[in-house]
Amino acid sequence: MAKLIAIHPQNPQQRLVSQVVEVLKSGGVIAYPTDSGYALGTALGNKSGLEKIRQIRQLSKRHDFTLMMRDLAHIGEYAKLDNNAFRLLKKILPGAYTFILEGSRDVPKRLLHDKKKTIGLRISAHGVVQALLEQLDEPLMSVSLILPGCEFYDVDDVRDAIDNQVDLIIDDGYCPPEPTTVIDLSGDTLEIIRHGAGDTSLIV
Repeated sequence: MAKLIAIHPQNPQQRLVSQVVEVLKSGGVIAYPTDSGYALGTALGNKSGLEKIRQIRQLSKRHDFTLMMRDLAHIGEYAKLDNNAFRLLKKILPGAYTFILEGSRDVPKRLLHDKKKTIGLRISAHGVVQALLEQLDEPLMSVSLILPGCEFYDVDDVRDAIDNQVDLIIDDGYCPPEPTTVIDLSGDTLEIIRHGAGDTSLIV
């Protein structure tokens, strides 16, 4: 059974955030709330955690994992992007967007799309996510929590589906699934792959 920690969404209690960080640093997998529903996450170097997430979500190696980052300060370590792309990200993030970018040479191959060598990038405005990443001091390997026949609106829904498959679940109240807007910047032109919660009128 997963450990359950209730954290305030606007004013995260630092001692509780520290407990989550310890689980991540010890090789754990967590289910956590974001501004677009629940996600699964594990520490950046955690190979077994990544494989556990693949098993939970039944993902192929062609699925882009997302790097959940606190801000854009270290984006050049993980992705290649030109000045126009960087200005766009700076303009609209944080928010409910996922950007598909060409991975840098320093990114472990296991994180990249098997053929395209791309990686997803998110910077969430959610208070718990920001507090978690500030203490962790590195990105989270992450994917949205999506399972066939399941809808996740709160912690009870999450526990019913995956309580025995993750190490910790964060409860911050009502957290409805609202898919991110997915924008592909890995090619020559910008392409909106999915219209979601992120406002596409800001992309000009």
